Amino acid sequence: MASTDRKQGSGFLASIATSLTNFGSAMTKSVNGLLGHEGLEVVNPEGGTEDSEEEAKRGRWRQEDQDGYWKMMQKYIGSDVTSLVTLPVLIFEPMSMLQKMAELMEYSYLLDLADECEDPYMRLVYAASWFISVYCAIQRTWKPFNPILGETYEMVNHGGITFIAEQVSHHPPISAGHAENEHFIYDITSKVKTKFLGNSLDIYPLGRTRVTLKRDGVVLGLVPPPTKVNNLIFGRTWVDSPGEMILTNFTTGDKVVLYFQPCGWFGAGRYEVDGYVYNAAEEPKILMTGKWNESMSYQPCDLEGEPLPGTELKEAWRVADAPENDKFQYTHFAHKLNSFDTAPNKVLESDSRLRPDRYALEKGDLSQAGFEKSRLEERQRSEKRNREANGHEFTPRWFDLTSEISPTPWGDLEVYSFNGKYAEHRAAVVDSVDETDVTSTEFNPWQYQNLANQ
Repeated sequence: MASTDRKQGSGFLASIATSLTNFGSAMTKSVNGLLGHEGLEVVNPEGGTEDSEEEAKRGRWRQEDQDGYWKMMQKYIGSDVTSLVTLPVLIFEPMSMLQKMAELMEYSYLLDLADECEDPYMRLVYAASWFISVYCAIQRTWKPFNPILGETYEMVNHGGITFIAEQVSHHPPISAGHAENEHFIYDITSKVKTKFLGNSLDIYPLGRTRVTLKRDGVVLGLVPPPTKVNNLIFGRTWVDSPGEMILTNFTTGDKVVLYFQPCGWFGAGRYEVDGYVYNAAEEPKILMTGKWNESMSYQPCDLEGEPLPGTELKEAWRVADAPENDKFQYTHFAHKLNSFDTAPNKVLESDSRLRPDRYALEKGDLSQAGFEKSRLEERQRSEKRNREANGHEFTPRWFDLTSEISPTPWGDLEVYSFNGKYAEHRAAVVDSVDETDVTSTEFNPWQYQNLANQ
């Protein structure tokens, strides 16, 4: 648990601003002249205790793979590579981005607590801790599969939640998700913008998130910080998210502002999160502190942001125990997301669990996974040609494109809304007596069925 001596009023806020300005300047080492790849930088999260050449060799790529990939990627430097580049399967994890979206549900009990909470500021403490919890999954350095257009993911049997996500656009890639239980409704339109920098990637979240707490109808909205993936090709890949997270209660005007400290020299500040819950008059009410990969704690404070006398720092959330030496750094919950134990009866044929490339990678067959990934991508291109030749447009099944345009710090976003048809579908499935062996179901997100067996 972090101590309170580094969370003090205006001095704390000033130090945050300084550290953000100086992020990375002291711990970056150029590979230029050592490996022959001019302009590339290898960033050691533990600081400058090793030379650049040795650090660069510690990645997962073989030397010949590094050279080939670097030659291919040079032309994309400075570009948004969200959907431009076909990546080798060796850097993937056996999970789709839609499943990654569902990982936020692991600690959904925090939203249950927020809904039950009488104190409006503690309500935000629990909700903000819930949003922080997903960063445990973001720190994994394996890339999830990009969803095929029309792909879905369903989850049940966890905290009374029904979760459905759908890939609603391919260019640009956009996913939409909806989750609900007796305490809350969660809706997201997810889109990212990237900037490839050679050996690193900046990721800007253009998504829109809304949480409605059912008891009082409180609506919360989130603006997350950007993320930086370091050492993509050379060195050990690692993730940082320096910047500001803002969670706003649109009903009352209260908000949480949390600062994700950048990783500094010798790892100083890495994972640390600090900030305050403010009332509508922007007066601090509760300080929050912790590490996004471990826990978050809180303590009432005065108008200067100092802890109130007679109060103590209390824990709001702590990361659950995880399997040791897991190949993909999966939690127990992440493994459940790939299991049909969390799938409803007669899961949709478009479900991520059924992807043959994902399944092959899960079984450790990289060759088959690469083949199936290429085959799915070609089928997606074929369906697009088929649709365009027939003058049709893709139409999502469970989400509708609205006329709303949501502004974000990194660009505008077209918003998709849950259309309610999924509940009707599930009700019909429950009434059906037909039982199928889901493990033998073929992955089929295609709207043009004549492509299903190509």
